[in-house]
Amino acid sequence: MALTPEQIRLLDDREWRLNHLYKIVDKVGNIVQFDLNAAQARLLRDMHYLNILLKARQLGFSTFILMLALDCCLFNDNFSVGLIADTLDNSKKLMSRFKFAYDNLPAVVKAGNPLLTDNTEEIIFENGSSITVGISLRSGTYNFIHISEYGKICAKDPGKASEIKSGALNTLAPGQLCFIESTAEGRSGDFFDKATNAQQLADAGKAPGILDYKFHFFPWFEDPAYKLDDPVVLSTENIVYFNDLESETGYKFTDGQKWWYVAKAKEQGDAMNKEFPSTPAEAFKASRDGSYFAKELQNLRILKKIGQFEFVAGIPVNTFWDLGINDYMSMWLHQQVAGRHRFVGYHEGSGEGLAHYFDWLDKWRARRSATWASHYGPHDIDKRQDSDSGQITNRMSIAKDLGWTFSRVERNPVKQNSIQGARMILPLCEFDEQGCGPGIIHLESFSKEWDDKFGVWRPEPMRNEHKHGADAFMTFSDGYKEQATFIDPWKKGQNKVYA
Repeated sequence: MALTPEQIRLLDDREWRLNHLYKIVDKVGNIVQFDLNAAQARLLRDMHYLNILLKARQLGFSTFILMLALDCCLFNDNFSVGLIADTLDNSKKLMSRFKFAYDNLPAVVKAGNPLLTDNTEEIIFENGSSITVGISLRSGTYNFIHISEYGKICAKDPGKASEIKSGALNTLAPGQLCFIESTAEGRSGDFFDKATNAQQLADAGKAPGILDYKFHFFPWFEDPAYKLDDPVVLSTENIVYFNDLESETGYKFTDGQKWWYVAKAKEQGDAMNKEFPSTPAEAFKASRDGSYFAKELQNLRILKKIGQFEFVAGIPVNTFWDLGINDYMSMWLHQQVAGRHRFVGYHEGSGEGLAHYFDWLDKWRARRSATWASHYGPHDIDKRQDSDSGQITNRMSIAKDLGWTFSRVERNPVKQNSIQGARMILPLCEFDEQGCGPGIIHLESFSKEWDDKFGVWRPEPMRNEHKHGADAFMTFSDGYKEQATFIDPWKKGQNKVYA
């Protein structure tokens, strides 16, 4: 069937095609015409070559990106699309949604570009365009890549995230389209890094270059459906929250939106900031799935015990260490202030000897005229075997030769008991966010290992960059005993302890 000039004119308009050609299944299971909502239209209008989306749930971006991918395949020859999801099952679901939209196209459009290959992993069109789904997609060259829930991939499987970063993203030539979209999963991993860099570029008023990601944030209140008609009682805390949010964002909330948010927050609990964030900062400060200390740190933030808690002159400082040989060494700086455990500093590094860390501590102390109380090391401080050379290193003796005396903390034979001990003492802690920033992130991100086969969290900790900072904190929770300590300022580390 020949197309009329008017039909040809309309089919040349991408926005018209997106609003009129494609059918989807809506949230309640009805087959409906896809029609750009306000948030999707904004993304279409503002999109760059490389796009990173931090979003609230159920705003329809996966659907929009799928329709845009199908549109690009239908109306461009030899256009290659790659879809990546967090699991193989979810990648196949993306393909089934893509295929559903194709199957329900107007007959004249389908006839103009029939399928040559059609299976659960790949579709090839007669015009040479194609779509492939998977969980990494290292091979091939793509004009369009969509990575769904990349934050979850980074949190649950850093190895898979590294494969996507080094593999799939390198199959995309400059000037092609990429969409990375996710809800937040803590303040670490490649999704957090990419989103933070893109946001900093936007905050600086700089246009992204061809190899820069453009930051897009879509809060929950961009969806007009997120409102209630029936009143919900707002607490004083709720009122303060919305007043502060209106001052920060310039957005004026309706009563219906406030009622919806309060009711939804009651249902979602700790997950509200992650699933339905109001600001980017709120999203990334939300609890990370599988994190051992998520609830405790979330409560500390609510109680404003993570913020400005600076060193108090006249109160001695303890240090708590995790000592590595071929990996990170980490230490926390601690004071006991008015019955609370105040952490005023954190430092970590790799590939340096003990002298480097003692030099850092000397400079830290000198800037504040601080005095040391005790230095606590892990159980293997007096006997640690280098995994490469096999050499036994006695860090306690090395430290003593340099003028620093350590107290050795016995190893808790059950790791879960150490973790539980840290959970129990965290409510009594306060953290200086500026001095302890990286350490706080490590505590927030210290999590269980994800079992991809069974789709559950294993009880064992994930061995990654966050483990060392968390282990140093557990040196504190396992080993610190409140003491009355006399400091001899002339003999660094030679402290007389009076119980």
